Amino acid sequence: MEIFFITFIFLIVIITLMSLGVMLMGKNIKGSCGGLNAISGSDKCSICNKDIDPNNPLIDQLNCKRN
Repeated sequence: MEIFFITFIFLIVIITLMSLGVMLMGKNIKGSCGGLNAISGSDKCSICNKDIDPNNPLIDQLNCKRN
């Protein structure tokens, strides 16, 4: 049970430090596309308007035929 409490307190300290870092830096937390816009087959991401890398291995995985 001691290990649980030590681990729990350690995680709380880490999360607190991370949240303080975000608040003090003044930046917003942003999500990422995660490469999921490669499914659509378009040239640009519909969320961030960045070019989609045609050499991304995710594209090959998404285009494979599932049996």
